Parts: sequence; structure tokens; C-alpha cells
Amino acid sequence: MVVDALTPNDPRVEHKFTEVAGFKYHYMLAKPNGKPTATIFLIHGWPDLGMGWRNQVPYLLSLNLQVVVPDMLGYGQTDAPDSYEEYTMKKMTAHMAQIIKQVTDQPIILGGHDWGALFVWRLAQYYPELIRCVFTVCVPYLPPSSVKMSIPELVEKMPNFRYQLQLSSGGAEEIVAKSPERLRAFINGAYGGVTPEGKHAFTVDVGVREENIDSIGQSPLMTKEMTDFYVEQFSRHGLRGPCNWYRTRELNSADEEVLVDPNFQFSMPAMLLMADKDAALPTWMAAGQEKYFAAGLKLETLTDCSHWAMIQKPVEVNNHIGDFVKSVYGEELKAAL
Repeated sequence: MVVDALTPNDPRVEHKFTEVAGFKYHYMLAKPNGKPTATIFLIHGWPDLGMGWRNQVPYLLSLNLQVVVPDMLGYGQTDAPDSYEEYTMKKMTAHMAQIIKQVTDQPIILGGHDWGALFVWRLAQYYPELIRCVFTVCVPYLPPSSVKMSIPELVEKMPNFRYQLQLSSGGAEEIVAKSPERLRAFINGAYGGVTPEGKHAFTVDVGVREENIDSIGQSPLMTKEMTDFYVEQFSRHGLRGPCNWYRTRELNSADEEVLVDPNFQFSMPAMLLMADKDAALPTWMAAGQEKYFAAGLKLETLTDCSHWAMIQKPVEVNNHIGDFVKSVYGEELKAAL
């Protein structure tokens, strides 16, 4: 089934810019015809853009939702400070809270993928009054811990995160920055492109594989036009900003000491979509999640699906989001439709 998806320069989208805490943020804004039932914010991860939600925005418009899709700090047309200290969850969730308040005076639907998923769980903890319901794709809720753990210690405990050693050290940026052609190869490779021999540009046990990157072919998950768009956007700042998200583990741990609570539960309805072929975030990570959700957790697993669920399985992802939103908004949504 062909899904209606946004394209670069799509007329259904307004491009908005706002300054928050001294940084310029860019976000896409899509409005339904008439008064929207609610506003939904969609938060992307690494190495992605707001356009990573391109298969979801038209569908959500059809549900009479106003859709807001930011380029997160470090990405696209949003600023990309060099200092990793600007990329803490506490600072960035405060930025997003201000943007939410600029866009709407009602609690929002909040969704995230990859780093954007971890981000939305923290946003819902720091600012629960702004959130009506929350969902993530591929990333379960990871509670703040009073046990401080460096990335090497984390990797020793969870080998599926070994790639984070390279991304936090600057190694990935150095490999990709060696030529303009490598940025295109990196984007294609991150989204499933392989060499003629079937080798990958990125693996969870290493990160970016320099020995393969120069012979990576076109991504099977992106058109050439979309790859061109991603290359153009990542050409603005390179990978320094995006990789800064991986350098804040200790800073986040210090900030989040106030959130550590063994009895914590989210008060709003929640949904978690896991992907059965996600090497970095295997489905076992979702075990026991229900205990964190006082209002219930809708837990689903997408089958034969990799990390890039929103573009690999758009119909299934859209249906799950739609069912979840309808379960929360019920008659309000029916009346609008």
C-alpha cells in the first residue's frame, strides 16, 4: 500500500522558526481544515530529521490533528551548538516546553522515535501538565537511576549499545567528514544501504564502518530525492551536533537525580511500539514496562521491522497511532471527523 507522505517543500506544511534560550529552532507545522481536535508533536532521533515522520503527518492531518514536527537541536535548520553541555535532556525539554506553549494552550499528544523517544519520556516526566498522552517507537521508558554509569560501563552491561563508544568519542564524525561523498554514503548506509557485497555502513557493534562506507549504495527506504534532502540538511552542521546527544550521559544523570523514584508512574495514557528486528533496541528491553504507567500502557511489537519503523512499516505505525489517539480522545475525535 502506498502511503501519502510529505515531500521536501510540501505545500501542506508551514516552516516556522522560533528562538528559545538563545537558539533558533525550526519546525514544520501542518494544520487540518477547521479547528483541530488536538495538537501532536513528533520528535525524531539520530541521525534523522523532522522529515523522518513524513509518512505519519498526512495521516494525522486526516484525524483532524494539528501536527508539529521539529528539527531537534543539532539538526537541519535548527541551531547546532558545538558544546555538548547544551544537549542535556533538562535543557532541551525546557526548550520544547516553551515551543509547545507557543503553539497551543492545550495539553498535547507527544510521540518520539530513537533519541526522540527517550526525549519524550523525559519531557513527560519534567512537564506532565503539557502532555495528554505519549507514545514512542522502538524505545521503552528507561527510568533515571541513582547509579551513575559511564558509556563504557553501560556498554559492558548492554553490548547492543557498543556503537555509542564511537559516536560519543568523535570517531563517527571524523570518518564521515573526510569527503562530501561520505555524507551521502553515511545517510544511505544509516537507512539500510549496503555495499555490492551486502556489507553495512553502520553496525551496532562498531558504529560507522569506514572500510565499507565508500561503496555503499542507495538506501532501500529512501528515494534519491529524499536522500538529497537529508544530505542537504546534514551538510549545514555535519554530525557534531547530532553526536553531542551521546556525550551527555553523566550530565543527564546529575540533572535527573530529582526524578529518581522507585515508585514513579506516568499519569497519562501511553503506547510503546517495539520492532522485532531492531538490533540496537531489542524487544526484550520492553519487559516489565507496564509497572511505570498508572493509566495503562499499550505495548505492541511490529513484526519483520527494523529500527526505521515509521518508513519501513508506515501503515502499521499509522494504524497503531490512530487507534491509540482514538482511545484517548474518543468522542472528541469522532465529532470532529
